[in-house]
Amino acid sequence: MSLLDYFKSSKKPATAVTAKERLQIIVAHQRGERDAPDYFPQMKQEIIEVIKKYVHIDPEQVTVQLDKNDDKLSVLELNVTLPEK
Repeated sequence: MSLLDYFKSSKKPATAVTAKERLQIIVAHQRGERDAPDYFPQMKQEIIEVIKKYVHIDPEQVTVQLDKNDDKLSVLELNVTLPEK
């Protein structure tokens, strides 16, 4: 063991773990959109545009989900991360 090896970090970047987490998020997002109606992406964009009229937001901070509990009930869930000021 040399002196330089002592100062080197023995921890390797967790790129595989990070990639796996990102892939899980993408897959979950696509599963949620698979059962959504055809008009859903346009409706989501229009909701974002309405919110932008009042508050400056990042579109990435908006999630819209359509949950179907049974054949008679659908729930539209909207989560917006608003800026501090």
